[in-house]
Amino acid sequence: MDDTTRGVRIRRGGPGDAPAVLDMLDSAVVWMNERGNTEQWGTTLFSEKPERAEQVDRYLTENLPYIAEVDGAPAAALVLDSGPDPRVPIAPVEEPERYVRLLVSHRRFAGRKLGSVLLAHAVEETRRAGVRLLRVDCWAGGGGELVTYYERHGFTPTETFLVGSWPGQVLAQRVG
Repeated sequence: MDDTTRGVRIRRGGPGDAPAVLDMLDSAVVWMNERGNTEQWGTTLFSEKPERAEQVDRYLTENLPYIAEVDGAPAAALVLDSGPDPRVPIAPVEEPERYVRLLVSHRRFAGRKLGSVLLAHAVEETRRAGVRLLRVDCWAGGGGELVTYYERHGFTPTETFLVGSWPGQVLAQRVG
């Protein structure tokens, strides 16, 4: 898929994209920490935590990863799955779904609306698979800015959850 209005190309991702996705995540951690947000993803870079690097490898081999490229450079990533991470206390649904496991963009591409492009792609892929429900979970702290972001993209909050003291919000969207 190409979004020619923004010069964005979306392609399927794979194991070879791990370094780029880790770099995106590292840039997000640095950016969040500079803004005073040390709770969402912590203060340690993803690339410095073996368990986080392994998680990215699993995302890119066991799930449906997509990479948004700008001028041929990996700029953002989306990972879809058939449900939430089973280690997170999120109630299952009784119908097929697509679930956004990861949405991240490299901060050097800030302002390009790559998250919006990838979320539109997630809706398209969900519909193409004949699935009517797309869900995502996100950090609900910090005044709820991330929850509001997903609401602006057509998602509706459904349930909250806690992982330790980390507040989460599940959101859902019907894709027709």
